[in-house]
Amino acid sequence: MSQSSGPVRVTHDGQGVATLAMSRPERHNALSTALIEALAEGLDVLALDGETRVVVLAGDGRSFCAGADIDEMRSTGAAPPAANAREAARLATLLRRLDTFPKPTVARVHGNAFGGALGLIAACDVAVAADIASFALTEVRLGIVPAMISPYVVRAIGERQARRYFLTGERFAAATAQRIGLVHEMVTADRLDASVSAIASDLLAGAPGAQAEAKRLLRHVTARSEAGDERLAEDTAQWISRLRAAAEGREGLSAFLDKRPPSWRKG
Repeated sequence: MSQSSGPVRVTHDGQGVATLAMSRPERHNALSTALIEALAEGLDVLALDGETRVVVLAGDGRSFCAGADIDEMRSTGAAPPAANAREAARLATLLRRLDTFPKPTVARVHGNAFGGALGLIAACDVAVAADIASFALTEVRLGIVPAMISPYVVRAIGERQARRYFLTGERFAAATAQRIGLVHEMVTADRLDASVSAIASDLLAGAPGAQAEAKRLLRHVTARSEAGDERLAEDTAQWISRLRAAAEGREGLSAFLDKRPPSWRKG
């Protein structure tokens, strides 16, 4: 059964697995305000759905997710500070919701996965990527930083790897994503769905209550708390709202949309 709600498509396989698919293929599933809200609403519905045991996060079209909607981000950076901060908080809230979702989640990654997409991947419990997928944390090339996604990405890949990829903005391949811990498995594109299905089957073999407790246990043994995570989400949202309103952020976002080099690149 398939249902569409704006930029999100939800499919149920009848066995307990629901696929929550970002569906802005014409924009490579860039994270607009509407898409972020639809994803959050979709998670809320699936959390309460007694028939759903596992949620697969996917993307329609050629890309998993191109990261932030740059046009919207530039507009938000020029907005009053309170409105800017509110918009930043939307993604921070979505990531927390995905990270603390009471059921197992699997990221199905194909095509490009840039910027905010890596936060979505890292916030899922399991991640599987096609071998031709491409990844990047491109924020510094836009004059900003990967603020809201940083807690999840750093937990996944560690500080040492984050130092490189946060600072260079370079693209890296699926094999590298697997090596540094961003994704658990890398398979050929024609095996991606089969691999996701196999992992979902393993997850369905676990007791749902025990799985929810296991996720809570992980938070406990890593010394995380609701209050601490909430403060971190607020801090990182303030960080990005400040930088995208600053001179470098405005220049970088405008340069991207104008298809020209930003002022800090010479030659």
